[in-house]
Amino acid sequence: MTASPAIPTPPADHGVAATRWVATGSLLALIVLCLAWELVLAPVRPGGTWLAIKALPLCIPLAGILKNRMYTYRWVSLVIWLYFTEGVVRGWSDKPPSQWLAWAEVALCLVLFTACTLHVRLRQRNARAAETAGAAGASD
Repeated sequence: MTASPAIPTPPADHGVAATRWVATGSLLALIVLCLAWELVLAPVRPGGTWLAIKALPLCIPLAGILKNRMYTYRWVSLVIWLYFTEGVVRGWSDKPPSQWLAWAEVALCLVLFTACTLHVRLRQRNARAAETAGAAGASD
């Protein structure tokens, strides 16, 4: 019985892990910001409003991000533009402190978008590198 040649695996990419943590952190921060904004910090009406429900759609991709599902990173990078748009509109039209919270939402959206797109790009690059290394190892 002959031993099959070992297929070299690419070294662990710290960029993938970093973008995963940044995406998770910014998504959680955005959920907390949306809830705090509409319930405590600067609600439209005293005592909080139903606008806090806007945090609910952000909870849906949280499980996929925590499970590191590539598809979730892809669609979150598209859906996040709705929150970005809300932040820009309220950043220009609201009065402080709501205005400041809106600009914080915009910043978190940009961080989340960047982390998601970089994460997908790095994982695809690593998959291609592993495939190339596997093909080179098989031809030896």
